[in-house]
Amino acid sequence: MTNSNIENSKTVVILGAGVWGTALANLARVNGHEVRLWSRQSSQTLAAVLQDADIVLSAISMTGVRDVASLVKSCPLSPEIIFVTATKGLDPQTTGTPSKILQTEFPDHSVVVLSGPNLSEEIEQQLPAASVVASKNTAAAYQVQLVFSSHRFRVYTNPDPVGVELGGTLKNVMAIAAGVCDGLHLGTNAKAALVTRGLTEMVRIGQALGAKTETFYGLSGLGDLLATCNSPLSRNYQVGYQLASGKTLTEILANLPGTAEGVNTCRVLMQISQHQNITMPITEQVYRLLESEVTPQQALDELMLRDIKAEYHH
Repeated sequence: MTNSNIENSKTVVILGAGVWGTALANLARVNGHEVRLWSRQSSQTLAAVLQDADIVLSAISMTGVRDVASLVKSCPLSPEIIFVTATKGLDPQTTGTPSKILQTEFPDHSVVVLSGPNLSEEIEQQLPAASVVASKNTAAAYQVQLVFSSHRFRVYTNPDPVGVELGGTLKNVMAIAAGVCDGLHLGTNAKAALVTRGLTEMVRIGQALGAKTETFYGLSGLGDLLATCNSPLSRNYQVGYQLASGKTLTEILANLPGTAEGVNTCRVLMQISQHQNITMPITEQVYRLLESEVTPQQALDELMLRDIKAEYHH
C-alpha cells in the first residue's frame, strides 16, 4: 500500500454480514481501508463498531433497514459520516426506497446509493464487474467511488440516486418473470421480448417516481436487468424458474439462500400502481402468479393477449 493510500484510508462500517455485505467489505479491505463488518449476531456493540467511522454502508435486507437505521441513530455519530445503501427493495409501510429511509433518519448526512449488475458470488470469485454510486452530493459519491474502485470492480458516479436505486429494485420483479420464461422453456425470442418490455415498464415507473430516463439505460438499470434475468445465481430468477417448475412460493422461499427482494417489491409496486395509476402489465402478472391467482402459463397468455398498440407512447 502506498503512502497516498494510507493517507486516504477510511474507516468503513458494513451493516449486514451476508454475501453482499461480505463481498463489499472485501473490496474496501483490498483497497487498504479499515473495514468493520456488523450484523445482529456480532459480539461487538453497534456503538463501538460505529466509533470514528467515515462511511456506513447498509447491505441488509429491506425488512431490516428501518430497524437498523433506528439503532444507528441511537449511537453517537460523526457529523461527517457518509451513509451508503446497497439494498434493492421498497418499504412496504411507506413504499419508499432505502435511501429515503436513511435520508429521513439522517437529514444532515449525505446518502449515496450503490447499485449495478453485481451478483455477489461472482464478485467473491474476483471476477470483473462494474457498479454505480449516486448521490445529490457529488463529493460524497466521489469518496465512495474511491473506496470501492479497483482493477476488478469499476465504479462510476451518477447524479440521479432515485433512478439508480429504482433500477436495481425494479429489475428484481423482471428477473422473476425471466425465470418463469426460462422455466417454461419459451425460447430466446420470448425472453428478448420480455426483457425489452420489462425495461420499458421500469422506465415508465421510474419517470412517475421522479427518476431520469437515461439512468435506466446504464449499469444500474439495463446492466442489472441483463445480469439478473440471465443468471441462475440470481435469487429472483430462481423464484420464477422454480414457480414455472411447479413449486409453491412458500416451498421456494424456505429453501432459498438469502432474500429474493423482488417478491416484496412486486407487492409494494402494486400499491404504487393503484395510487398513481401507472400501467405495469408484467409486474401485475408476476404479482398474480406470486399470489397464486394464475398459473405461469395463464400469466403468459394474459401478456400475449393484451390489446395491440404502438411500441412507444409520447
